[in-house]
Amino acid sequence: MAGKVIYSIVVPVYNEEKVVLESYKRLKAVMDGVQEEYEIIFVNDGSKDQTGPLVSELCQKDRRVKFIEFSRNFGHQVAITAGMDYARGEAVVVIDADLQDPPEVIPEMIAKWKEGYDVVYGRRIKREGETFFKKFTAKVFYRFLRRMTDVDIPVDTGDFRLIDRKVCDALKGLGERNRYVRGLISWLGFNQVAVYYERHPRFAGETKYPLKKMLKFAFDAVTSFSNKPLKLASFTGILLSGLSFCYLLVVLYLRLFTSRTVQGWASILAVNLFFHGVILVTLGVIGEYIGRIFDEAKGRPLYIVKALHNFADDDQQN
Repeated sequence: MAGKVIYSIVVPVYNEEKVVLESYKRLKAVMDGVQEEYEIIFVNDGSKDQTGPLVSELCQKDRRVKFIEFSRNFGHQVAITAGMDYARGEAVVVIDADLQDPPEVIPEMIAKWKEGYDVVYGRRIKREGETFFKKFTAKVFYRFLRRMTDVDIPVDTGDFRLIDRKVCDALKGLGERNRYVRGLISWLGFNQVAVYYERHPRFAGETKYPLKKMLKFAFDAVTSFSNKPLKLASFTGILLSGLSFCYLLVVLYLRLFTSRTVQGWASILAVNLFFHGVILVTLGVIGEYIGRIFDEAKGRPLYIVKALHNFADDDQQN
């Protein structure tokens, strides 16, 4: 590629054969209008469909298209991380291939970056094509996360953002495995600003974040930036122990100073089951944190690259 790369567009893809060509077409149209050197980096996160071959064809036709292929599926956040690791631009834009986040917003992000902002994140003012349940749970999650952490993570934002080269370089130094990239960028600090846009329905295909993955993603976000669940477990244990002790005093008083006896084994059993449930939940929360410590201690790489295309220092270059 001739000239210095000013912008790197990182596009994680997983089974996106129905949208990847349209995504490239719209990104190319937008970036050609910027009239500065750019590269588009697709990161194939172990797709099982024709996403890989389609992007490989794009690499042959357009040298500005770069392609990173993982050996298997490592996850959306890891794919974003890999794209940032290989990006050479002075500014790096992260955008999903499904076109819910419109590429046409990128020039507005670039304008903010040229004003001196280090991070320009997209903030959704409207979410089209999504169910009430998805909108409601997303709204609750972002506000719950903000209350649970000491990091100022903007609400109603996704991974669609532009970051300056120095932010990208700083992010490379954060090697934690259970990644929540937008939270890590907020944790880094720097000068940040929002641009507002309306999120569109998916161009084609199905969401890659069903309920199960969304719950895991939410738990990763909370546990990565807060130890409040552990504190909440401790507080709950202390509170229930105090209430149990008070109840014990009542039982002893009735037994020693009155003629009444405590009846109702069924209710006692129910209380026991409740306390046991609280204990198991608390152990589960502790186990999640220990599991994350175990993952970090293994020291394995975040991802394995199977092939690189159109990278100048790669022998497998097309």
